[in-house]
Amino acid sequence: MAVSLEHRRLLLMLFSWMLIMTGKPATVAGLFQPSVWTQAHATFYGDESASATMGGACGYGNLFINGYGKDTAALSSTLFNDGYACGTCYEIKCVQSSACFSNVAYTTVTATNICPPNWAEASDKGGWCNPPRAHFDMSKPAFMKIAEWKAGIVPVMYRRVGCVRSGGLRFSFQGNGYWLLVYVMNVGGGGDIANMWVKGSRTGWISMSHNWGASYQAFATLSGQSLSFKATSYTTKETIIAWNVAPTNWGVGLTYSSNVNFSLRMRES
Repeated sequence: MAVSLEHRRLLLMLFSWMLIMTGKPATVAGLFQPSVWTQAHATFYGDESASATMGGACGYGNLFINGYGKDTAALSSTLFNDGYACGTCYEIKCVQSSACFSNVAYTTVTATNICPPNWAEASDKGGWCNPPRAHFDMSKPAFMKIAEWKAGIVPVMYRRVGCVRSGGLRFSFQGNGYWLLVYVMNVGGGGDIANMWVKGSRTGWISMSHNWGASYQAFATLSGQSLSFKATSYTTKETIIAWNVAPTNWGVGLTYSSNVNFSLRMRES
């Protein structure tokens, strides 16, 4: 059914009200609105090569090969949300510090790792990632875009934004013929995944459980079958299906690309 221009305007007014009242991204039917700017702090880890960011708790492996590059950050556990925040995107700007670069409005990073709590330190003197703090431990190249690296730590403002990705969802396989572990990468829109299902060419849809980070698992006999996946975004609740992602001779240690991804904004009717 077609939606009138006035109806769309009313929907946008409602979303804006939700955004102001909750401080969280407002979403409906795939629409992603940035969250309000919120205070936090940022540090960095590793060196200019960003080699220390490889691996990470989200399971993305080599961030360069898998499309995330150097603009990444580890989230404090409050933001990490047991791994459901993997793949989410944030705009971060340095504020209220002489180390801030005044000519830089913000930089955009993707969450690829967790910054674990340090209970031996006070939350304002070393334990920056201790709950309930919102904190970003950025790659050094990303940190250097907003502030002088010698500062070590700077106050920032941040907000969730939609993730712009090129191409479709990517599925990296681990496990065996009886247990399939899949890392979901290159997620657009909200950048996150809430639920996953897998379908073999000889099965119905099988629910996958969240393992950790960006990985989902299914205990099922799927060898010798072509595989399709269904995924729901944690933030927008949009569900998409990637048909026939992997061929019948799929193998662990390989990554398969689809031709579908989550929308960054609500589709026009």
